[in-house]
Amino acid sequence: MYRKLKNLSVLFVLLVLVLPYSSYGKEGSSKRTDKKPNIIWIVLEDISQDLGAYGNDLVLTPNLDRLAREGTKYTNAYATSSVCSPSRSAFFTGMYQTSIGAHHHRSHQHDNFRLPKHVKLVSEYMREAGYYSLLMGPKQKTDFNFSPLVEPFDAVDGEMAKSEGAYSHGPVNESILNKPAWKKYKKEGNNKPFFAQINYSETHRTFIHDPKNPINPDKVKVPSYYPDHDLVRRDWALYLETVQWLDQKIGVLFNELKQEKALDNTVVFVFGDHGRAMARGKQWLYDSGIQVPFIVWGEGIAKGAVSDELISLIDVMPTTLSLAGVKIPKYLEGNEFMGENTIPRKNIFAQRDRLGSTEDRIRAVRNKQYKYILNYYPNLPYSQFSGYKKLEYPVVTLMEMFNEQNKLTPVQKQWFTHLRPAEELYDIIKDPEEVHNLAGNPDYKNIVDDMHKTLMDWEKETGDQGAILEDPRMAAKLDKDTWEFYQHKMKSRGLTSDSSHQEYLNWWDKRLKELGK
Repeated sequence: MYRKLKNLSVLFVLLVLVLPYSSYGKEGSSKRTDKKPNIIWIVLEDISQDLGAYGNDLVLTPNLDRLAREGTKYTNAYATSSVCSPSRSAFFTGMYQTSIGAHHHRSHQHDNFRLPKHVKLVSEYMREAGYYSLLMGPKQKTDFNFSPLVEPFDAVDGEMAKSEGAYSHGPVNESILNKPAWKKYKKEGNNKPFFAQINYSETHRTFIHDPKNPINPDKVKVPSYYPDHDLVRRDWALYLETVQWLDQKIGVLFNELKQEKALDNTVVFVFGDHGRAMARGKQWLYDSGIQVPFIVWGEGIAKGAVSDELISLIDVMPTTLSLAGVKIPKYLEGNEFMGENTIPRKNIFAQRDRLGSTEDRIRAVRNKQYKYILNYYPNLPYSQFSGYKKLEYPVVTLMEMFNEQNKLTPVQKQWFTHLRPAEELYDIIKDPEEVHNLAGNPDYKNIVDDMHKTLMDWEKETGDQGAILEDPRMAAKLDKDTWEFYQHKMKSRGLTSDSSHQEYLNWWDKRLKELGK
């Protein structure tokens, strides 16, 4: 029986986490100085834990693997959303996107929407603490779903052009410190510690071939919820090669930072903004959409440590402030995960709402063993139209064709049910792909009830604004703009919105061959 989705309880869930491995700020930590540390956030777009350090034996990621060996690797880190702007709005404010009205993806790009008056960006607090803040990288990105009242950064590099609805790729040896932001810092703020966000968009589609270390598509392990098809494996192999391309750029960056002596007394956070850009990954609340690589490296950080403690990306801001000696504002919904005043986090929370023209509202709570997902619109299928995914993900069209031809397995066919279950429950340990829904199993009723109550309490405690209906004019505009863009892009590919699945797959076959050269 579907429960009444509007039912809200009143229980406060404590959101704090302890990291027993970290020695930063503790007596006896090596190389500790009284000087404030430089702090770098290396933000990787659209990437899951597909690194050698996380057990993927197909990819070559020696630079990121080295950071994991020399620092602390977290195996249970999660974004608060499975898409860019809500996730980034959250981790840069230390607030859930649902609390600050930033939960509909890029809904506030042009309307001058402001944060609540008491909410400030991490860079504002760092600036007040004497830091010089920089936005750097091959492609800089804030993607805030609000308009900041003040300039977030003291120095910013120039943006790179977009390509195919995604991003272009610069050369592997591209210099980061030879660009405007670092030069301005050296000129204006060299006497200050720096806080830098360095953004890498490589694993955001479009993917790119790694000619030095090509990956054999035949060796790719395809999740059971996708057809084990050549097109799927080729697309996945290109993604993994793009991860390798990214790793090479991280190596170039660290060589530059070392030459500049910018790694002395520095703490580096490396994390993804959300999961990989695959059909059941990005935009969805399964682990493939929200679980991310997360490594902390540098001054005072335990070397070679591995932590399975739960971490939410909104915890990065308060932890950063703590390292900088800033008193943690009480209103923050994230918590420190390094230091002596931390308590283990019991749950992480995630959301999905409107994505372009695709209407939805989904909430999730996860602990170390179980994931509970609440679908507020069970009348909408998983496979409702997404212009972005139809344009960027070949597996979408392949599965649509196979579904019509009755060639999907029962697990794959679940994606095309006309109705979604209102509730989903997965035992992540036994079912890491999250394909066996336990919500209707009476043996798990108590777990479903407990996790539902935890989620409802979180929604009430944080003031989840997803319950507020959108202005229908906004929805109508997004529908129109998305459809027009989709038609334009299909026309540029020599196709139309009425092209057959096979015609589109023929285009994808040619496109993947071009990308694989």
